[in-house]
Amino acid sequence: MIRVLVVHETRLLRSALTALLRDEEGIDAVAACWRSAPGRARSFRPQVCVVDGDCAGSVASADPPGGPGCALLVLASACRPGTLRRAIAARARGFVDKDAPPARLLHAINLVAAGKRYVDHSLSPDFLEAADMPLTPRELSVLSLAAGGASVSEIACELHLSSGTVRNYMAAINRKTGARNRVDAIRISQGAGWV
Repeated sequence: MIRVLVVHETRLLRSALTALLRDEEGIDAVAACWRSAPGRARSFRPQVCVVDGDCAGSVASADPPGGPGCALLVLASACRPGTLRRAIAARARGFVDKDAPPARLLHAINLVAAGKRYVDHSLSPDFLEAADMPLTPRELSVLSLAAGGASVSEIACELHLSSGTVRNYMAAINRKTGARNRVDAIRISQGAGWV
């Protein structure tokens, strides 16, 4: 029996995914929102944790919600290479396109539970693009704070930088993303899933 923890912020979707998995022979599934996932994992001890890669903060966490030894399987949207890059950094074992048929998710769960990797073929172009992401981790930090509405001085204070350094980072971000200004850089980066 493969124990699967489904982590999704939308109650209806996590309930539907869990019901789908419970209908399969050999799979026991429970659901949790991101906040309650660590507690749920401690009591359930999942072998596979299926997470929505587009949830804010989901795969950016240093500690996967399933705990150590639990294989991370990420549900990803096509054309969002930033999500894939964060999931790779979180040591995800599998990646399934959100538009994939349910059988593909079940296949991926079985593979990652067996210690193998799985990458949905429809996400391959996004993996190549994820490898070419132009922004450095520091630039991503600056851009994430800017996307949250922080001013240059607030970003400087938060990251312990000078205001001039933050402006330099924003200029580099604009140049690397081909953006006209800060708002355009945020739009482009959010569209790619980088922030």
